Amino acid sequence: MMHRVLNRRTLLAACVAGTLSACRGGSPTPGAAPSRMPTGAAYRELTADQQAIHAVSRLTFGARPGQIEQVRAQGVDRWIDDQLHPERIDDAAVTAFFASYESYHSSADALDEKYPRPATLFAQIAKNSGTVPTKADSMRVRDLQVAQRRLVTELQSGRVARALLTERQLNEVMTDFWLNHFSVYVQKGQPEHYMLASYENDVIRPNALGKFRTLLGAVAKSPAMLFYLDNWESQVDSARPRLNAQGRPIPSFTPAQAQRLVDQRQRAGLPMPAGVTTQNVQQVVTAQRRRGLNENYGRELLELHTLGVDGGYTQDDVINAARALTGWTLVKPPVSEFTFRPQLHDAGEKVLLGHRLAAGRGLEDGEEVLDIVARHPATAHYIAFKLARRFVSDTPSTDLVNRAAETFTRTDGDIREVLRTIITSPEFFARSATRTKVKTPFEVVVSTLRAVNAQPDSTPRTAAQVAFLGQPIYGHQTPNGWPETADQWMNTGSILNRINFGVAVAANRVPGASALGWPGADALKNAPLEQQVDGVIRAFLAGDASTVTRAVLTSGENPLAKHSTMMAPPKGLPQIVGLAIGSPEFQRR
Repeated sequence: MMHRVLNRRTLLAACVAGTLSACRGGSPTPGAAPSRMPTGAAYRELTADQQAIHAVSRLTFGARPGQIEQVRAQGVDRWIDDQLHPERIDDAAVTAFFASYESYHSSADALDEKYPRPATLFAQIAKNSGTVPTKADSMRVRDLQVAQRRLVTELQSGRVARALLTERQLNEVMTDFWLNHFSVYVQKGQPEHYMLASYENDVIRPNALGKFRTLLGAVAKSPAMLFYLDNWESQVDSARPRLNAQGRPIPSFTPAQAQRLVDQRQRAGLPMPAGVTTQNVQQVVTAQRRRGLNENYGRELLELHTLGVDGGYTQDDVINAARALTGWTLVKPPVSEFTFRPQLHDAGEKVLLGHRLAAGRGLEDGEEVLDIVARHPATAHYIAFKLARRFVSDTPSTDLVNRAAETFTRTDGDIREVLRTIITSPEFFARSATRTKVKTPFEVVVSTLRAVNAQPDSTPRTAAQVAFLGQPIYGHQTPNGWPETADQWMNTGSILNRINFGVAVAANRVPGASALGWPGADALKNAPLEQQVDGVIRAFLAGDASTVTRAVLTSGENPLAKHSTMMAPPKGLPQIVGLAIGSPEFQRR
């Protein structure tokens, strides 16, 4: 048996990193034309049981024990409709777990005041103690460092815990999707530590299945995004038309012109021109000593958040979007709530994607930009494509994307209805769509925890497992988010790490998770090997494993892991569970 398994090493690698057809004994035909999918809402290739398995695999973070049977009994379409309406679903376990998470129940201002940032703290120390910190000062610094780490732990462990616990699974999958689409980096600076919990819980999650324009507007005004993409510092360039603090237009000056005007009027004892005060002019001088227009958010708004890189915008559109969003800042930067400051806003005329924005306006400039891009045909197509790629295939069909984009346009960006179009489609329930999406590291960890009936972990250890597999939570430095396609996640090193994660679970080295914690494990502990293998395949692989995977589970050794430095798990049922977690079938959804 072992000889046969070792001879299948190449085939097993193809199963994990390539197409699942290799695992089932068939072979993909290079260059074969895709079969044309018959249309019609009633057409589905999968049986009712297969539909339940596939829906749970794609629309949740992995099946809990007995969940597939529950969905089958309820009916997959009724279950999908319930998941599309999370407000119908009680989520008491989540409420109870997060009751002790301070960052989830406090404003960014309150956290910043209670746990001041180092620069603020050191300034306080210097003011109160002089150049030599006291012992009490040193203890205060240490305590605040501990608090800072705890806030980050709450952010990261909270993401895992909610995905594990929530009954509102589809809403949480969509929250994960949008957090990646509107990606923010936790290490941009310590202000993000205070603002990300609110970003997740007040901006993204409540709007994950709502109107896209509402979600886009909430993101644009979120302190976490304003800080991450530097829009809180963006302001009108010199010589551009400006507004005073009351939002009324004032003449534009360069700093030199402004200072000259002040000097001349003061020397002559004359008042300032109508609509202009000394304070206005001094604001111009002061502002121009700081940074001017910052294009970061304007660019990412068009390229990543709405139209997409091929959405037909120009560099002038980027600049004009950024100009329209000047003055969108924070009350007490860098940690605070959104505010609009007219005196920082570029009040000149702008043209965006062929739309003229009149001069002399304030906040409504940015709001109109969001209206334009949220309802642009390129945005409808871009969001439809990304959702189809997330839920159906790395390369979704043009027909499905077009239908989803049409729904987006027809419903004014109703995310729920766009998603319904995709996840009730023939393409979603096609055989070719099953087990073709490689799980991200986050999905690997959470689906494992759900499969073994694990308890949530409030320490950093489980979130660290996600990072070890290559996807630190809130840890993507650039704003394009984590990849959604298999080729970006699968290589020799990542495959071995995933296998090692299964070994860690089998050895009970993942907090809250026991390799034998799932219903039915006790009855199998002393059963013959073949019965144990069958039981694990039913519990973890929905009863469907290739001959190669079955051979690996039976032999007790994955040939791809022969160079692993991980300590071998206990023999018997825990070992079979660990190998199942590392199998191609479990690593795909």
